[in-house]
Amino acid sequence: MNKYCFLDDYSEGCHPRILAALGRTNLEQQTAYGNDDYSNQARALIREQLGKEGTPVYFLAGGTLTNLVIIASALRPHEAVIAAHSGHIALHETGAIEATGHKIITVPSADGKLTAAGIEAALASNALYPHMAKPRLVYVSNTTEAGTVYKKAELQVLSKTCRANNLLLMLDGARLGAALTAETNDLSLKEIAELVDVFWIGGTKSGALLGEAVVIPHEALAEDFEFHVKQRGALLAKGRVLGIQFVELFSAGLYFELAQLANAMARKLSNAILAAGHALAVPTESNQVFAILPNRKIEQLNERFDFYTWEKAGEHRSVVRLVTSWATDEHQVDAINRLF
Repeated sequence: MNKYCFLDDYSEGCHPRILAALGRTNLEQQTAYGNDDYSNQARALIREQLGKEGTPVYFLAGGTLTNLVIIASALRPHEAVIAAHSGHIALHETGAIEATGHKIITVPSADGKLTAAGIEAALASNALYPHMAKPRLVYVSNTTEAGTVYKKAELQVLSKTCRANNLLLMLDGARLGAALTAETNDLSLKEIAELVDVFWIGGTKSGALLGEAVVIPHEALAEDFEFHVKQRGALLAKGRVLGIQFVELFSAGLYFELAQLANAMARKLSNAILAAGHALAVPTESNQVFAILPNRKIEQLNERFDFYTWEKAGEHRSVVRLVTSWATDEHQVDAINRLF
C-alpha cells in the first residue's frame, strides 16, 4: 500500500488552473528570458499587492537558488549574513551560501525567529575588523523553519535595528503564503515591502509547479541583478513557464486561497494531536506541525504515512514534523488523526 505523504508541501505537481494555463498557452510564441507577456503581467499583479508601481520583480526556479543569487548579488566578498541558527540557509542548503564565499553568522533561537538582541550580539562578536567577516545582511524567513510567523511589530523592530546598523534585511518567503494567511498574522505584502530590502514570494510550496518571485524594494540592490541571475545559471530561456504560473496564483486570490487550505489542514492535525493528549514542540501557526509523540506511536504511524522524525525528545519520545499543502486530502488527515 502506498503511504500518504506529510513530508513536505511540494509532493504534488501544481494546481489544476496552473496546469491548464500552461497547456492552453503552450504553442504561443513568447519572448524569452522573462521578457514575455505573462511574466510582465505577473509582475503587474504582484505590484498591485505592493501598492507600488515599478518595484523590480524577477522570477527564479527554486528556493536555494533564489537565496544564493540574492545574497551573492547583495554582498561584497568580505561581507557576511546573520541568521537564526535554525535558518534554512544555515541548515538545509548544503553550504550553498558559504560556497559563494560568504560566512553565515548564526544566532540562537528557540522558535525560529531572529530578534534585535540576536542581531546586536552578532554585531558585537564579529567586530574585530578587518580580521573578521563584516556582518552586512540579516536573513529571516516567514514562516520560519519552526512554522512560526513574524508579527508586524517584530518585523518593524528588526527593520529598525538593521537600518540603524547599516544592515540589509532579507526575507525568505518560501512559505510566505502560509504566513500571510495564518490566524496570527497581521502583516500584508505591502507592509513587508516597506520593512525589508529584498524578499521573495514562494511558488514551489504554494501550488506552483516550480518558481519563486524575487521582489526588491531597495532599488540599489536591483542594479545589475539580472547579471547575477544569468551568471549563476538561473536565467531561464523559457521564462514564460514561471510567469504563467504567477499570473494564475495572483489572479482572483488563488495564492492566498491555497495557503489558507494548507493552514486549515494543519490546524485540524494539531487539534487532534492535542485532543489525544500529546504535546506540540511549538504552537502550530501555519502549515507545519511539530508534535512530540511516543516512539512506538511514530512506528505505528509510519506504517501508513510518510513524515519526518525531526529530533529526539528524550529516551522514548521524538518530535515529528507533519506538513500540509494546498492539495492535502482531508480524508487522509482524518485517517491519521484517528491513529493519534
